[in-house]
Amino acid sequence: MDSLDFKLADGRNLDLLVGAGDSQTAIIFHHGTPSCAFIWKSWVEHFEKLGVKSIAYSRAGYSTSDRKVGRKIVDINTDIAQVLDHFSIASFVAVGWSGGGPHALASTLDPRCKSAVVLAGVGMYDQPDLDFLADMGEENVDEFGHALKGEVELSKWMEVNADYLKTITGEELRTSISTLFSRSDIVTMERESYSDGLAEAFRTSLRKGYSGWIDDDIAFTKDWGFTLDQVKLPVAIFQGDEDLMVPGRHGRWLNKHIPHSTLRLLKGEGHLSFFSASQVEILEFLSNLV
Repeated sequence: MDSLDFKLADGRNLDLLVGAGDSQTAIIFHHGTPSCAFIWKSWVEHFEKLGVKSIAYSRAGYSTSDRKVGRKIVDINTDIAQVLDHFSIASFVAVGWSGGGPHALASTLDPRCKSAVVLAGVGMYDQPDLDFLADMGEENVDEFGHALKGEVELSKWMEVNADYLKTITGEELRTSISTLFSRSDIVTMERESYSDGLAEAFRTSLRKGYSGWIDDDIAFTKDWGFTLDQVKLPVAIFQGDEDLMVPGRHGRWLNKHIPHSTLRLLKGEGHLSFFSASQVEILEFLSNLV
């Protein structure tokens, strides 16, 4: 497994975590918000052992990836297409967790994509049949409220409310109190290996500041650059029913509007616990897709 600085055609750097598999079918991992390629390390290692090529990347503005101002969700396809070309990937499965969910769905527009897997992915904002903020923890409601006011106001919010994540430790995560953590999330973070890894992902993702996070939040609340009826490929949706970061209604809404989707609702799981508790099941599911 290699960590690479990949140079895009427009001169921007894209941070990659690339498994050693030599297959022409690959898995492309899209991380959450905020996060980075590092969060997928154990997943990339898993497929490396199976000889399946897998690639995680850090979206523009995260980790060492350069910012792309004003990006839409669909714009990720331009970056990923160059990565696919570079590694001679003939087909791929897109996997997106949380804020990576919309980006995984955008990937289905690439002719090389076979299918997508969305893990607690965000639904579209300002839809008549989705109350986007309902059942979210207060911190998320506050955050998106500032995102709707634009970059300047959201940047001010980040400086006050998110600065601690630049240096957060696993111990601080284990003892933190948040309206975003479900009961099962709190139990999951009591495991040192999990909370230490999550803290490292936060620190790594924000090493260049908040620009990736800011651009994600604003992109979620605007036109994604595509509609869900354009998603013609099979999509598997996994969602915890006690999620306070991306509530279950988002998964149900996506399942309703994506033509060829299935929904697996996991009882008693939150946003973090679901990602951890279901890893074995999802890895097996992915193994059958590639």
